Amino acid sequence: MTEPLTDASTDREAMTVELVDDHGVAIGACSVAEAHRPPGVLHRAFSVLLFDRRGDVLVQQRAAVKTRFPLQWANTCCGHPTPGQPVTEAAAIRLREEFGMAAELTEVGAFRYRAGDESTGRVEHEYDHVLIGTVGDETPRPDPAEVAHWSWLTPDTLRAELTEHPDKYTPWLAEVLEIAVRAQPPRP
Repeated sequence: MTEPLTDASTDREAMTVELVDDHGVAIGACSVAEAHRPPGVLHRAFSVLLFDRRGDVLVQQRAAVKTRFPLQWANTCCGHPTPGQPVTEAAAIRLREEFGMAAELTEVGAFRYRAGDESTGRVEHEYDHVLIGTVGDETPRPDPAEVAHWSWLTPDTLRAELTEHPDKYTPWLAEVLEIAVRAQPPRP
């Protein structure tokens, strides 16, 4: 008898995340699911934003099966390192899983936020490390279980969209964009 396939989102909910204090110092661990139950537990996360050679950024519309902020537009990819795992290592793995891409990633900042998702009842309370990378002409190969749609946008276009249609975007994207753009070297 063939075993049924497991639901990837359920498996991800059982993974362990690293709990942190307000300064990002590790203080414990719990499951992804537990960390995102209201009111949310502060834990380590990362957000990747890729740039192309023109300076455009790769954004994604999160898949409908996502347990937090489904079908909203977000940065290239995001996730959680396991306790003790280097953030850049976890981010590189997640980038391959979600987009089938590789890039040299550099951490350029971190911030804390808390946001409730009315559609799922879950809460994001994260100490979010922002990483950037640059890719050439590589075409994204997104996993449809993770990414509904994707697009390259100029940072200015994305800023305007965030202002005009904030409900279409995840609550962390504006801060990720600003940290990433400030760190990105000027284009020739």
